[in-house]
Amino acid sequence: MLKRIPLALFVFVGLTITTALAQTKKKIETPERVINIDFDRQKGPLNTMFRECVGAGRANEGLRADWQQQLAYVKKECGFKYIRMHGLLTDDMAVYKEGKNGEPEYNFMYVDVLFDFLHSIGMKPFVELGFMPSALASGPQTIFWWRGNVTPPKDYEKWGALIKNLTQHFTERYGAEEVKTWYFEVWNEPNLSPGFWTGTQEEYFKLYRYAAQGIKSVNKEYRVGGPGTAGAAWEPEMIDYCKKNNVPIDFISTHAYGVKQGYLDEFGNSGTVLDKNPMSVSGDVLQSRKEIAGSSMPGLELHYTEWSASYTPADPIHDSYHEAAYVLQKLKQVGNAANSMSYWVFTDIFEEAGPRFTPFHGGFGMLNTQGINKPVFYAYQFMNRLGNVELVNTDSCSWVCKDATGNIQALLWDFTNTHPGDSMHNQVYYIRDLPSKSKGKLKVNMAKVPDGLYALEVYKVGYRSNDAYTTYLSMGRPAQLSRQQVEQIKKQNDGSPISKEIITVKNGISFSKELELRENDVYFLNLIRL
Repeated sequence: MLKRIPLALFVFVGLTITTALAQTKKKIETPERVINIDFDRQKGPLNTMFRECVGAGRANEGLRADWQQQLAYVKKECGFKYIRMHGLLTDDMAVYKEGKNGEPEYNFMYVDVLFDFLHSIGMKPFVELGFMPSALASGPQTIFWWRGNVTPPKDYEKWGALIKNLTQHFTERYGAEEVKTWYFEVWNEPNLSPGFWTGTQEEYFKLYRYAAQGIKSVNKEYRVGGPGTAGAAWEPEMIDYCKKNNVPIDFISTHAYGVKQGYLDEFGNSGTVLDKNPMSVSGDVLQSRKEIAGSSMPGLELHYTEWSASYTPADPIHDSYHEAAYVLQKLKQVGNAANSMSYWVFTDIFEEAGPRFTPFHGGFGMLNTQGINKPVFYAYQFMNRLGNVELVNTDSCSWVCKDATGNIQALLWDFTNTHPGDSMHNQVYYIRDLPSKSKGKLKVNMAKVPDGLYALEVYKVGYRSNDAYTTYLSMGRPAQLSRQQVEQIKKQNDGSPISKEIITVKNGISFSKELELRENDVYFLNLIRL
């Protein structure tokens, strides 16, 4: 026989469940993120330091047809002005040897092929002077699969003469007015000893002095700098040395990466962990600017000639959709502190550890070896599409701009560091399929947009959206890709807009767009006046 349950108990239980559900819903709701923009409120010209320079592996790779094709494409889509690479003076570029009596012999034919190509696509070299030609080296120590010699010169006078002769050659071939627009950087990461430099800091400063004097002896207006260190090191020491010894210097250069522990791990064997510090990389840049401002040479330019999320070309974060949002976050945080931030590098045609055996291996590149666009490529493409006038915007994870024709562009993102922390390496975490979680709604309001008809294009990068690596995962991570598979990945991640619509703005009514935002999503809104 069923017992009767009092009605009051039903009501109590019902109210309790309803209240509990309401509280649970309230806990998981994410507040709407709103970006309010006034078309008439201009911040000023957009700072385009993000496209000043990009990196490449080594000079000899620049003689390859596929490397050149990829660079021409990246230049066209992302607008980079300069390119910096290692190995201009290494033996595979055949720049230096000595005769029977030790007399120097110079040859710049390979360099000419490379620099002529750069000139043909409208790019300039950020000339890194390294590594040591073996005929001029004081020892046999080398780095990387391609054996860049990292020892001091056996004769500093001959080193200075080589740099002077090379600079004279550039002047004769391209003209002094052109070479005045270049940068000359002496060596790469000499503080990583014995990896990149077997000498001392004092010996590096001597190397720099001979190189700088050789360059300036050709033309005092040519720009030279250094120390090109890892981890923002040696900056005050470099300035002090140049000041006390009357050595010319026009800029400070250094590097930063966003992972904890060590440097110089071309094989990725030590394991990396994405730093949880929200100001990693950008904090170094701001500190570098502060050090220069407080020095005896406060007007020096600052160039970060390498930077990325990770310092090893075997880190799957480079392939991940997380990298696109990461790059945008760091560049926004840097603001005006640096004159350039050179992303390391534009392509996976990069052989520090030797030729790689799989199409996605955590390489530094914005494109993989087969020319497939990674998510970070689109971050740079979107930045390059921003108009030249930045609008006032209090949101810390976006840029909103306009151009002379009245078109409006908005680049918006979420950066969420989902890495579990020190318990897991990037090489284990970012290699996985990583679905993103919701971050709620993102609403963009634009007031005082001139009346008229507009085409609105919306582009997106995120999980399974222009996310080539996840497409590759869904194929079973084949060690080799067929031509058809390459085309399939490219087609699924070709950067096409996710939506298009025609918008009518009249009577001064604000334009609004609401978007679904997930972790590490990047959106680019292009409002084109018709």
